Amino acid sequence: MRIVMAGASGFLGKRLAERLRQSGHDIVRLVRRPAERPDEATWDPAQGRLDGAVLAGADAVINLSGANVGDKRWTAAYKRVLRSSRIDTTDTLARAISKLPEGDRPRTLLQSSGVGWYGDTGDQAVTEEAPAGTTFLADLCRVWEAAARPAEDAGARVVLLRTAPTIDAGGSLIKPLLLPFKLGAGARIGGGRQWMAWIALNDWLAAAEFLLGRDDVAGPVNMVSPKPVTNAEFTRDMARVLRRPALLSVPGPVLDLVIGELAGEAQRSQRVLPGVLSNAGFEWAYPDMVDALAVALRPEPAVTG
Repeated sequence: MRIVMAGASGFLGKRLAERLRQSGHDIVRLVRRPAERPDEATWDPAQGRLDGAVLAGADAVINLSGANVGDKRWTAAYKRVLRSSRIDTTDTLARAISKLPEGDRPRTLLQSSGVGWYGDTGDQAVTEEAPAGTTFLADLCRVWEAAARPAEDAGARVVLLRTAPTIDAGGSLIKPLLLPFKLGAGARIGGGRQWMAWIALNDWLAAAEFLLGRDDVAGPVNMVSPKPVTNAEFTRDMARVLRRPALLSVPGPVLDLVIGELAGEAQRSQRVLPGVLSNAGFEWAYPDMVDALAVALRPEPAVTG
């Protein structure tokens, strides 16, 4: 396939681009500076600018753009960044796709979204049919997904990747926890009873490639493991893999003080299941948290001379 990718410099984007290249696909990366290589094309999503010729004849478009939710405190200014970095990019791509003649139009748009769509589900297990929640992230995901509608209305197959936090040593979930856990200061959040949706990095990459080739799958797809865990189980498994104790608990009010409004998301329960992927026959390599952590946190092999 010829695939145009936005967000190819991000954590997931870099790894997916490399995987797809290894599978023999041609990747064109959208960049916001002057293009320097044949596999790059310049765009300006803040101004809605993208030359339709870049997309013409492509088999698929993948959009993984968006500022990291956990990078900064959720000030009013950063909330605007979270919103614009998603809406501007998605709207620019979707409208550019919709304006192309049918014969030139990419057949598929894999569009990033998040399990934040569901808000707090408590102990209830939910699949893709569940409505949006009422939290900030739920509203963000709702307008984010809606921005892709022009491409869908034009006849493209739009797949909404409702991604859970990925399990990888360099990911935004695991990376900030490594040092505290290695120091024996790993801690559950509050009582630890809240459910966590998650997915191993390798499974996310495999699922994205799987969906590229499944013309019968469209709409929201939960990019999650079939085995969600509670925060207490996650804490236990991470401590087990790192062979460190994790006997502490971070009270909610303390978390609120440290990271502000984002703390509310960390304490919400999300028991999200992958209904579409399961029905489509996708097979997870690491459906169990402890196995995913063992792969993500295994030591790098020693380099011998």
